[in-house]
Amino acid sequence: MSRVTLKNAIKRYGDVQVIHGIDLEINDGEFCVFVGPSGCGKSTLLRMVAGLEETSDGNIHIGERDVTKLDPSERGVAMVFQTYALYPHMTVKDNMGFGLKMNGHPKSEIESKVAEATRILKLEPYLDRKPAALSGGQRQRVSIGRAIVRGPEVFLFDEPLSNLDAELRVEMRVEIARLHKEIGATMIYVTHDQVEAMTLADKIVVLRLGVIEQVGAPMDLYRDPDNKFVAGFIGSPAMNFMSGKVVDGGVEVPALKQVIPAELAAAHKGRAVSAGLRPEHLLIDPAADTLRVDLTESLGGVSYAYLVSDDTGERIVVEERGDVRVSEGDRVGLTFEASRLYLFDAETEQRIRS
Repeated sequence: MSRVTLKNAIKRYGDVQVIHGIDLEINDGEFCVFVGPSGCGKSTLLRMVAGLEETSDGNIHIGERDVTKLDPSERGVAMVFQTYALYPHMTVKDNMGFGLKMNGHPKSEIESKVAEATRILKLEPYLDRKPAALSGGQRQRVSIGRAIVRGPEVFLFDEPLSNLDAELRVEMRVEIARLHKEIGATMIYVTHDQVEAMTLADKIVVLRLGVIEQVGAPMDLYRDPDNKFVAGFIGSPAMNFMSGKVVDGGVEVPALKQVIPAELAAAHKGRAVSAGLRPEHLLIDPAADTLRVDLTESLGGVSYAYLVSDDTGERIVVEERGDVRVSEGDRVGLTFEASRLYLFDAETEQRIRS
């Protein structure tokens, strides 16, 4: 079993605490992604699992073993870093097998494991090349192959695609997803890119300032965020937020010049809220004159219109498809289903569900 369990995991640097009592369970064979903005603690948490950072308090278990105080080499993990960390004077084959060779494994075993990793990652044409003769994507595949050869209980990825260009990132996302499907190992993956998180993860852990904001399957977090931070972080483009107030019959949103029907308890009347609507849930109404089109971005099959409210100055992004689209300077309105509205308390930013 390669289940990973963190119980009240804390990390301090002197008097500064950066990880605040993390409780988390990652199931055997699960692909778990730590996601959040820079400085949220995701890489620190990963390095605590790896043993590269000492855990100040709490416990970390891999399977049935308490690994909190064990050295990295004793934890049964393999880590793939943002930088490839390949030996420049060695061939691809030698790079992948070097760790086993240093640990005294038989030559036949090394060759067998390197051959299996080579097959999985389709590296056969490059075995005799040195890193300088490889592209960035190929080098990262070699570093992943080096991790596979070790046969770890848990794979750890620390932003492995951030040094690649956009096209290679897409290719490597597919490669990593296919790798997980083929070998079925437990994987923990750190990224600041929520698109990577949504496309790769079985489970997403959203972190902010060393605290878990929400844990769940990608579409669960997208459809049912617990707070404004998660709602704004998961989804691309981000959810639109507009100031509003609960009134009789619904929520008054000045930017839209309307009261949106909402089933709210009478106790919420007068409460200041932030009204959230996703760009893909909005439709342009060309007959209305509520908002000004400030900017448009065309990506071919889809475009994004950036609308501005004259009254509040709030910006609203709308996703457009089809052949007829708005232009800069147009004046338009918006339509949407009231059921698509998300409400968050203006002060606490927690979701208001009823």
